[in-house]
Amino acid sequence: QVQLVESGGGLVQAGGSLRLSCAASGVIFSINVMGWYRQAPGKQRELVAAITWLGTTNYADSVKGRFTISRDNAKNTMYLQMNSLKPEDTGVYYCTLSTRGGDYWGQGTQVTVSS
Repeated sequence: QVQLVESGGGLVQAGGSLRLSCAASGVIFSINVMGWYRQAPGKQRELVAAITWLGTTNYADSVKGRFTISRDNAKNTMYLQMNSLKPEDTGVYYCTLSTRGGDYWGQGTQVTVSS
């Protein structure tokens, strides 16, 4: 069983920064894709960024140039550095892991950006 635990969310003013972490534990296939989704109140969950086991990244247009996704395969940990935060970045951020063994989600961490 795979478990994903997010941390690093919080309240920040517009223009500020936060760094989210996602620690994975359990039986994890080395070939996988990890990602961050977010869900704002009243909106659908959306992909923010994703990264493959080789380090290939993909970003939503709304966060390009502001957010950076990275991972440490030795620690089974993924990060999301969020800079120049905007109020529209507010939401619950979820960590995901997709492998041939299945798809897994974390419990989510709240990010609130005040104007």
